[in-house]
Amino acid sequence: MPQTLSSTSMFTPCGFSPHLHTSKEDEQGGLIFQDGNLTSASLDALIQHLIPTTDYYPEKAYIFTFLLSSRLFIEPHELLSRVCHKCIEQQRLDDPVLDKARIRKFGPKILQLLTEWTETFPYDFQEERMIGHLKDMIHRIAPCDEAYWKKMNQLLQTLNQKLATLSHGQEGIVKISPAVSDKLVAFKSKPPSIQREILSVCNDPYTLAQQLTHVELERLSHIGPEEFVQAFVHKDPLDGTKTCFSEQKKTSNLEAYVKWFNRLCYLVATEICMPAKKKQRAQVIEFFIDVARECFNIGNFNSLMAIISGMNMSPVSRLKKTWSKVKTAKFFILEHQMDPTGNFYNYRTALRGAAHRSLTAHSNREKIVIPFFSLLIKDIYFLNEGCANRLPNGHVNFEKFLELAKQVGEFITWKQVECPFEQDPNIIHYLHTAPIFTEDGLYLASYESESPENQTEKDRWKSLRSTILGKT
Repeated sequence: MPQTLSSTSMFTPCGFSPHLHTSKEDEQGGLIFQDGNLTSASLDALIQHLIPTTDYYPEKAYIFTFLLSSRLFIEPHELLSRVCHKCIEQQRLDDPVLDKARIRKFGPKILQLLTEWTETFPYDFQEERMIGHLKDMIHRIAPCDEAYWKKMNQLLQTLNQKLATLSHGQEGIVKISPAVSDKLVAFKSKPPSIQREILSVCNDPYTLAQQLTHVELERLSHIGPEEFVQAFVHKDPLDGTKTCFSEQKKTSNLEAYVKWFNRLCYLVATEICMPAKKKQRAQVIEFFIDVARECFNIGNFNSLMAIISGMNMSPVSRLKKTWSKVKTAKFFILEHQMDPTGNFYNYRTALRGAAHRSLTAHSNREKIVIPFFSLLIKDIYFLNEGCANRLPNGHVNFEKFLELAKQVGEFITWKQVECPFEQDPNIIHYLHTAPIFTEDGLYLASYESESPENQTEKDRWKSLRSTILGKT
């Protein structure tokens, strides 16, 4: 039913590259390691572990994991402020005379950290304070090497371009039509020329599956990794510690994607319930079954699940006379693939297969992996709910955030795939703006297609005809 609301190369199966730490439980600088993997530490120790020095640079996996999870404890601008302050102290950047030899060793490392931050979490730098801290740090090291000025300008230019692209892309996405036209039910008794339907826009299942993949990848591209953390920040009190995003949840792209899934569910159901004739309704069902199969073959599991959910909505599933005209074997196979039994065991197996194909792919076509998004969100939610953010001693539970980073990091890799299919603006526009029914509208259209079977349905039909069509 409609929803309510890593780069994996960074990680070895155990989290970090095993050769970097000794394989035993020990403590180094306030960091607790278990079998070579960082498992917990105080927030201060984790911040210190992020900060490069003349002869140290944090692992890429650590940077991603900490920048992703740290916002549960400290806002990004405050984190960057503390990082910069510690760098100034440790590298003596406030001294009247700077140690140029040392700063030439340190400079490239802090620039690399700032670059990785801006590339992976660009939305953090929409805040002026973040840009201020970044510029201040580079201004302090620039007198030691003129090249730092050029690198800062390049970094800021790249960041601004990325933010502009993301902003432009969000504005360029066809807005989902808020208009829901239940009165279109009246068209069922009028000439078909009054309305458009999906088969008049696109009658090739493979083409529609490709265009759905376009929509999915376009919308996914705007979801920042931090949104997965911020979506549940209010769910965990952090043992009394104030959550940093208590006043605002920055999850608009994630929420917009969920709305798209819901729209696709209702669009499928509307397209099936709208035709006046049983033969036409069966034709639409068979068309969407073929579209769903093509989505599965492409690796677009989110559209696949939305289509199946739309066909399983009660107003559609009750159309027994219509379904009797449908060749359902292919539909049952798809339902089996997305069966929730065993915590979606079949789907998870297919997803692993698609992920493996993506890793060994030679083309963007083979790299496509679009997960069933609602289940991904639920997995992250249960990970968040099932483990405390802090241990009883007050340490950050870093082992939990390693697992979170693995899940989010894999998704980030998938969303960066460029869609290999040619875009059809007419189909894309139709998918976003075609009128859809509310649940009541779907039931009315369903009853108008195949009469109610019991008194409860008859009473509801009469009520809906009165409220929606003004008829008795």
